[in-house]
Amino acid sequence: MSKPNYDELAPRPEVFDFNGVTMINAFTDNWENVQNFQARPDDIVVATYPKAGTTWVSCILDLLYFGQTHPERQTSIPIYLRVPFLEMALYSSEINFVGVDIVNKLDTSPRLIKTHFPVQFLPKSFWENNCRIVYVARNAKDNMVSYFHFDRMNAAQPAAGEWKDFFQRFLDGKMVFGSWYDHVNGWWQKKKTYPNLHYMFFEDLAENTDLEITKLCSFLGLSVSPEIRQHITGEVQFDNMKNNSMANYSTLGHGIMDFNTSPFMRKGKVGDWKNHFTVAQNEKFDEDYQQKMKDHTLQFRSLL
Repeated sequence: MSKPNYDELAPRPEVFDFNGVTMINAFTDNWENVQNFQARPDDIVVATYPKAGTTWVSCILDLLYFGQTHPERQTSIPIYLRVPFLEMALYSSEINFVGVDIVNKLDTSPRLIKTHFPVQFLPKSFWENNCRIVYVARNAKDNMVSYFHFDRMNAAQPAAGEWKDFFQRFLDGKMVFGSWYDHVNGWWQKKKTYPNLHYMFFEDLAENTDLEITKLCSFLGLSVSPEIRQHITGEVQFDNMKNNSMANYSTLGHGIMDFNTSPFMRKGKVGDWKNHFTVAQNEKFDEDYQQKMKDHTLQFRSLL
């Protein structure tokens, strides 16, 4: 018997407005505990809009810090436990996945922590402790396509629905974690006043992974030999990660993700939006983009 298409399953979570940002219960039910989270000065945060390269950079950071000293982590602990999702709180008869609790149990130093929060939602203790933050941004068209396929296969997310409806919802900012525009711009503005924020682009990482890892090491104050950097670059190539059960979320199970509908790591390509956008949608998107991207210092490639 074939597995069901998760996009057709009910009930999927409903979105709602939460302090001006579209959210679902999984990311607000534990709000007080998340906001009261006590960061440590050496904590490192990976912040992204969903489907913008989060797992990619999480794996890079884990390899940089622990690949040599604790190589067994790479083959025995899934990435979502090595780099926990801070605001996640899933409770069911099959699974209790509470990000804050997982972070607090980490015995690594530094602790690597993932968030999809817009900048204004990040717990204040990270700012107070001057923690280092790595933000990864992806061009909106590819980000939209990746998010669409993610919502198709992930029962913990709202149903993706038809592509044309999802397209409009993305433009309207009615996505979980809010508007892509607000997210990438909010973190970009923060970068101007908070020096411990490193802003990366998915497209740069895809074009020259080794160079972006070099820049990341410089930001983190890490001295890594060319040989180790080359090894890490090889480890995090898309096909290697897609086939790595400790990186591709295939161990999560619990009826959450349907890999028959779409893999968690689907293509990892720049420009795949061209296989989804109609000519009319592309024109509509470009017009919308011109209106909403007011800060011309924030430049994305591969939009045309």
